[in-house]
Amino acid sequence: MSVGTALLLVLAGYVAGSIPFGYWLVRLARGEDIRRLGSGNIGGSNVWRCFGARFGLPVVLFDLLKGFVPAFVAAQTHGSLVAVLTGAAAMLGHWRPLFMGFRRGGKMVATCGGAVIGFAPLVAVVGVAVWAVVFLAGRYASLASILAAISLAPAALLLDQDLSVVIFMGAAALAIIWLHRANIVRLAHGEEHRFQLWHGRGRKAAGSA
Repeated sequence: MSVGTALLLVLAGYVAGSIPFGYWLVRLARGEDIRRLGSGNIGGSNVWRCFGARFGLPVVLFDLLKGFVPAFVAAQTHGSLVAVLTGAAAMLGHWRPLFMGFRRGGKMVATCGGAVIGFAPLVAVVGVAVWAVVFLAGRYASLASILAAISLAPAALLLDQDLSVVIFMGAAALAIIWLHRANIVRLAHGEEHRFQLWHGRGRKAAGSA
């Protein structure tokens, strides 16, 4: 495969990541701007908090897919380096979506998870397990996301992944921590909201994940 094809895959990753499914779904189904509700993010966690699982679950799944599909295709056709670049591009697109004028999108957690499933599924299993244990213990989606992200690089090292994969995991963790800095402050002050899986909270003024 040529360098040009690899670059097209990376670009496709960014375009896929830029699809603001959470924004579009809420706008079409409820006539509201998700950016004005809850945390203001367009990702699945905020949609779920504001409108419940009926809206939040499809957004989470789509945000996973827009990281998974381009990263998986890149991994199968070009190997680890192009796959991690494509996954990183999808994450960047979710954070600063082309289709929203590069304004703030989501916090990249689900899109990162999808990308990792695409090119390092065993590492993804570790991340999902950490997320699930932390979330079930305290129901803090933000804390679960942060600790799951932190677990990825050590897991990649222990599972003898390619160096490009390890670097991606470390960089992704730093990005996710940075995007959750407000959540970290709220966690430190005991002000973070616990996540309700099956009950929409309406228009929350203060965001979480």
